[in-house]
Amino acid sequence: MELYDNLKRGERGAWISIGAYLVLAAIKLAVGYFTGSEALKADGLNNTTDVIASIAVLIGLKVSRKPPDKDHHYGHMRAESIASTVAAFIMAAVALQVLTQAGTILFQGGHSEPPSLLAAWVAIGSAVVMLGVYRYNIRLSKAISSSSLFAAAQDNKSDALVSIGAAVGIIGSVLGVTWLDPLAALIVGLIILKTAIEIFKDATHTLTDGFDEDEVREITESVEEIPGVRSVKEIKGRSHGNLTFIDLTIKVDPDLNVIESHDITEELEMALKNSRPHTNIHVHIEPDIE
Repeated sequence: MELYDNLKRGERGAWISIGAYLVLAAIKLAVGYFTGSEALKADGLNNTTDVIASIAVLIGLKVSRKPPDKDHHYGHMRAESIASTVAAFIMAAVALQVLTQAGTILFQGGHSEPPSLLAAWVAIGSAVVMLGVYRYNIRLSKAISSSSLFAAAQDNKSDALVSIGAAVGIIGSVLGVTWLDPLAALIVGLIILKTAIEIFKDATHTLTDGFDEDEVREITESVEEIPGVRSVKEIKGRSHGNLTFIDLTIKVDPDLNVIESHDITEELEMALKNSRPHTNIHVHIEPDIE
């Protein structure tokens, strides 16, 4: 089935993220401690949490591939959203740790000695790598409509920006403004926290059956264009990973027979599935007698 094949493709993106983060975290932490750069150490800690978050995404994708069973009639697609929520909590915890450490050093007036320029080069190289991983994962997430992989891609992008910010702070500190390195670490912490909050909001919106208002309007307009549909009485939608469930109540001519009414629903379902391939549609018909 294409839906489950897409989830398997999504696992490839998660593995690429894990591999990149493992290598970059090890290099950044080692060079950060060697050169005394708080910004690079914070960036390395960020990548360490990213490894855990990417593993959570990978587990979510694997669980999502399980077909429906007697206890999960709609499948296991929401495991993706749960994985994103776990990733958000992990990122938030590390963000608070980085903010506390960097804030303490800033309060004390910064470093007595600036870090080595090597730390800046490591940060710049890391940014280039993560931008490449981001471009790969964002394309893949859109191709397979994966919410957790999209969240991972956004994290990839924020990591690239974090590394650029760390490099700027390190270079500034080397040039004599010693408080720029811990300030960059503080900014890194804020970016991590912001990303965690955004991922958490998106995941909880899905888990609480939130559905985009613009999409509801678009679906309503599409359905009302179907011949035989007089009006849309009610529409409900919810997301299960990369699968969308739509419940529709439409009004039709009360003089239509069962077969004619069924033909309208068939055309309606075909039209929506052509524009939204991974959609499960349930249509209820009522006579337009008002």
